[in-house]
Parts: sequence; C-alpha cells; structure tokens
Amino acid sequence: MTGFTNWRKSSRSGSGDDSSCVECRVTWRKSTRSGSGDDSNCVEARPQSGGFQVRDSKLGHDSPIFDLGAPDFRALLTAAE
Repeated sequence: MTGFTNWRKSSRSGSGDDSSCVECRVTWRKSTRSGSGDDSNCVEARPQSGGFQVRDSKLGHDSPIFDLGAPDFRALLTAAE
C-alpha cells in the first residue's frame, strides 16, 4: 500500500482515453516515525501543486484524500509532534 502511486496526465493532453500523452506519478510517503511493516497505520502525504494531499493509510485506496495548503500542512505536522 505504501508504494501505490497515481498516474497524472498532462493538462495539455487531449481529454479522450485514446489521446497520446506523457504521464507522471506522485508517490504517497509514509512518516518515518510509523512502523516499518505494511500493516502499520499512519497518515500518508504527497506533494500537490501549492501544498500537499494527505490520506489515512489503513483505508488504502478507499481513503478520502484531503488537500492542504502548505501552511495548513505545516500546522498539521506541528500539531502531530
């Protein structure tokens, strides 16, 4: 679950599924303070334009994804210490 990534298509590509484009992916990152096993529960984060996205690792792909601006993400990290 930790290595799951989402593919992102360029906004300059066509909108159809058959349009040719370059895709890139952004990996979810788990806190180094979380347990090392795949069954350890934690919050995962990944960079997003202008901020970050966070999700609950124990819900995996079904987790809601929250968009946070950089100041809000820093406040979350400070509160979690």
